[in-house]
Amino acid sequence: NMRAFDPEQVLALIAAHRVSWVIFVPTMMHRIWRLPAETRAQYDLFSLGSVWHVAAPMPVWLKQEWIDWLGAPRIWELYGGTESQGFAIINGADWVNHRGSVGKPFRCAMRIVGEDGNDAPTGEVGEIYMKSDVGQTYHYLGAQARTLDGGWESLGDYGYFDADGFLYIADRRTDLILSGGRNIYPAEIEGALMQHPDVEGAVAIGLPDEDMGARVHAIVRLAPHARGSLDGDTLHAFLADRLARYKLPRSYEFTDEQLRDEAGKVRRSALRSARLPT
Repeated sequence: NMRAFDPEQVLALIAAHRVSWVIFVPTMMHRIWRLPAETRAQYDLFSLGSVWHVAAPMPVWLKQEWIDWLGAPRIWELYGGTESQGFAIINGADWVNHRGSVGKPFRCAMRIVGEDGNDAPTGEVGEIYMKSDVGQTYHYLGAQARTLDGGWESLGDYGYFDADGFLYIADRRTDLILSGGRNIYPAEIEGALMQHPDVEGAVAIGLPDEDMGARVHAIVRLAPHARGSLDGDTLHAFLADRLARYKLPRSYEFTDEQLRDEAGKVRRSALRSARLPT
């Protein structure tokens, strides 16, 4: 039994019980990837036919690491909501030709709607609406889905389709940071921060700014061995090679608190609310 997620114990259990498939959230995959290569190599994962990741955006670089390790055909992604409006699925073999995509619609129809209420052109970001092919969806008590005539519902995510019909997620509408008239997607900043070997968790939020309207603030949880030895200037220099200048955080905060819940979801609203001026 495993009372808390232990990355090496997960590999040991897969090898010992010849597990054929697993479902992870990206945080789990990041923790497994952070194990020394020689540690991961100790465990025979031949039985593992598929690794599914769900629930949160997967940084492109991290997915590539897993594909390089286990092979593209074994890596799968499922995107969708618990209310069953629709899903998108992609296999690693398709992903390498459509890097960053979450796949094509599965048992549903999807459309991208722009700010003007019309379908957005290919490659243009808009709000994702879905319509299930399998009948009535359900909603949590108190949940208010955004809807359009004809049975279309939105999870609140922004994204776009490429010319081949593959879906890409930009971010959630409520998480979007509008700074100086430019849209900034927190998931992109968080993915770049997580590339640093000493970063265990990261969340980007927008805080009020008199000049720009909002500024990016990065909340970072460091690996235990790095706490107290890594500062904001070092991280800023690291990000400068990976992000456009206007996307760079204007401030950094280091914390020991967990930044995601047990399902791997970012506690963004709570983190932002706690940091707003009173």
